[in-house]
Amino acid sequence: MGLNAEEFALILRLLGREPSYTELGMFAVMWSEHCGYKYSRPVLAYFAQYKEAMEGDGLENAGVIDIGDGLGITMKVESHNHPSAVEPYQGAATGVGGIIRDILTMGARPIANLNSLRFGPLEHADVSTAVTERNRYLFEHIVAGIAGYGNCVGVPTVAGEVGFHPRYSGNPLVNAMCVGLLKLNEVTTAAASGIGNPVIYLGSATGKDGIHGATFASDALGEDADVKRPNVQIGDPFAEKLLIEATLEVLQTGAVVAIQDMGAAGLTCSTVEMASKGSVGMVVDLDLVPMRENDMTAYELMLSESQERMLAVAHLGREQEVLDVFHKWGLAAEVIGHVTADGVVTVSRFGKVEAKIDPKLLTDHCPVYHSPAEEPEYFHRALEFDAEPYLRCDVHSALLNLLSSPDISSKRWVFQQFDQQVQTQTALAFGEGDAAVVAPRGTKKGIALKIDGNSLQTYLHPYRGGQLAVVEAARNVACTGASPRAVTDGLNFGNPTLPHVYWQFREAVKGIADTADQLGTPVISGNVSFYNESELGEVLPTPLIGMVGVLEDANTRLSSAPKSPCSLVLLEVADVRVEQHGLGASAYLSVIHRVENGCPVAPNVSGESHLCQLLVEAAGAGLISSAHDSSEGGLLVAIAEIALKGGVKAAIQAGSQAELFAEIPGRVVVGTSNVEQIVELASRYSIRGSQIGEFGGKPGLTITGAFDDSWTSEELREAFEDAIPSLMNESF
Repeated sequence: MGLNAEEFALILRLLGREPSYTELGMFAVMWSEHCGYKYSRPVLAYFAQYKEAMEGDGLENAGVIDIGDGLGITMKVESHNHPSAVEPYQGAATGVGGIIRDILTMGARPIANLNSLRFGPLEHADVSTAVTERNRYLFEHIVAGIAGYGNCVGVPTVAGEVGFHPRYSGNPLVNAMCVGLLKLNEVTTAAASGIGNPVIYLGSATGKDGIHGATFASDALGEDADVKRPNVQIGDPFAEKLLIEATLEVLQTGAVVAIQDMGAAGLTCSTVEMASKGSVGMVVDLDLVPMRENDMTAYELMLSESQERMLAVAHLGREQEVLDVFHKWGLAAEVIGHVTADGVVTVSRFGKVEAKIDPKLLTDHCPVYHSPAEEPEYFHRALEFDAEPYLRCDVHSALLNLLSSPDISSKRWVFQQFDQQVQTQTALAFGEGDAAVVAPRGTKKGIALKIDGNSLQTYLHPYRGGQLAVVEAARNVACTGASPRAVTDGLNFGNPTLPHVYWQFREAVKGIADTADQLGTPVISGNVSFYNESELGEVLPTPLIGMVGVLEDANTRLSSAPKSPCSLVLLEVADVRVEQHGLGASAYLSVIHRVENGCPVAPNVSGESHLCQLLVEAAGAGLISSAHDSSEGGLLVAIAEIALKGGVKAAIQAGSQAELFAEIPGRVVVGTSNVEQIVELASRYSIRGSQIGEFGGKPGLTITGAFDDSWTSEELREAFEDAIPSLMNESF
């Protein structure tokens, strides 16, 4: 069950008796790291809104931001790492389904899905053939699972990112993000209330799949991973589509008091959390629960994580309205209990009480652990890294090698499998801009969406890695012309009891929290995933930042490359202290020299904020036609990506070949026919602006300056587009 001896002793003290088998299972799942956050809670206090919620009324499923016009956006990211490692298709698919329901229970219509994925290398000189074959298998089937569920459920998958590293072999990361739109006066709650109000089970029947999924997610993968396949849920996207429509319709009736998804920990989580949040009790008769097998025990029914299920509390006397709506949509709906005044959740099966427990014991008394944190030796080596020996390279081949590296190359093989246009609101999709843009009906506003992460940078300097993830996500959103507004985070780390892992986690979270505060983009929701390790070792620390931004007019959105001839202007944040020639923790070092060392350049967060404001103003005024940030691979890679859409001639000054690939934060290349106006506007924001080239003319890329070179469009495209398909033995 994942409980240790001290935790079992605490349960005995809290209850004043021995727990029943079902009660013990309920404690186990609610006190798992996945549900109880027992290692992460002290560090998550760095997030102001999380701390406020923990000290107040508790957290709902996802936060909400006001975008004007009486509308709000809610978003959240959730991991499904271990299930995807042992059953990749269903593990990924049910990750998508679960995060959609988190958004749905806020009363929001899901309008966009995103994902962030990490895999072991598809090909690597230092990795065995068996391992790379397994990585390709996981890659293929996880992407297929996301596509299979997302395409059927009717929510567009509009953005994402994919990374590869040997440390993910054996433990891929699968993080799903969903964004929903709602009316601010219709936000729902998960807090049960109203003594005597009926408790209603909604959606698919309960089966024996996914039992102990929460505790499975809160332990390391071992040699017995395959025998844990029953811990993985089985998804039905068509049932989820019906569930979405039925839930949104029933919420409009006003008959529902509270509603929650039966996600991690299933019926246990929904009954316990709803009762605890409302400071009420609940009586549940498990005999009334729709089930796939009639012999299911109370333990199995309470812990099953079967998909596409919700729990609602309705106003007394209006339960039939709820039942009628769900039955109309062909879904099960049954009254299985009622709200009580005794503050106790009572669960019975076959007429026998199997659990009788104060829900606050499960939600408020989970033990909290303060692990020791210790700086690892590799961090000190990174601080002292000397980049001088790596300043020379063959620029021509270096650019092509970077463009063909799986981390940087086109992810078309992935996103071509996703339906991006269902709902017909996607205004800027994969490959078109630095972030996706959705233009919801009923408002002229646009919603820009992005998820970003930088695992190697975070590994080598966790605090800066956290900072850089936030500023890059904000910069990507601003490159579409949207003002960054809020963050959801997915925090993927190894075993928190290891001092260096806990240090990585603490420092990365602090970097995220400090930077989000400075940018004015609060962290409104998130997820923590620990124990991401296998017999091959722990994963790189991987904090992911989901960012939402708002355009006042979706028609002013910017793509990443111009659509007609114009000048290219480089915008740069001033006062960025460039150490190690900007090569520490860079793709250039890793890909060209096979060296993973050094510290990433720290961002000037205030300058990043000014850069975002500049981009928003310039886009709104029509002064720029495109914007593309320089990040992984550096400035020359960013310009090459623009050249893939048309010819580019650029003059770049650099003291060494390697400086063309330096990863210096706060750089954006914009397309404009108003060079003087942009440079003048940039100076008012204390941003440097300088014309560096022209877009249009003969396809390909030519650079002049300290190092002259040129590339044909064919060799750029072959390097960028063919890398992943060739590794997957496919071609476009």
